[in-house]
Amino acid sequence: QVQLVESGGGSVQAGGSLNLSCVVSRYSAYCMGWFRQAPGKEREEVAATYFGGETTYYVDSLKGRFTASRDKNTLYLQIDSLKPEDTAMYYCAADGRQSCRSIAPTAYNYRGQGTQVTVSS
Repeated sequence: QVQLVESGGGSVQAGGSLNLSCVVSRYSAYCMGWFRQAPGKEREEVAATYFGGETTYYVDSLKGRFTASRDKNTLYLQIDSLKPEDTAMYYCAADGRQSCRSIAPTAYNYRGQGTQVTVSS
């Protein structure tokens, strides 16, 4: 059974940092990525990493504060200079098809249960 388990979320003050992790078990993922969903808002793509090392960021305003990386089947998301608007549930997603390069993380085959990030001003 495929498992994606996120960790590293929490409650922090604005300006702080968090490093989210996601471990993918029993699955060889070609694409691994993050998306988030704030209360009452649509899901938002954050970043995707691919076998071979490339990374895609979906929102220009997040670049420079969000850094996605991958080590084998563990995915990371370093978030710096956190803002209250970053408050959301952060989800990890994975997909083993090479075609996943043409889709966003919300469309990947598997996703985790999420880790909550809450930023206070």
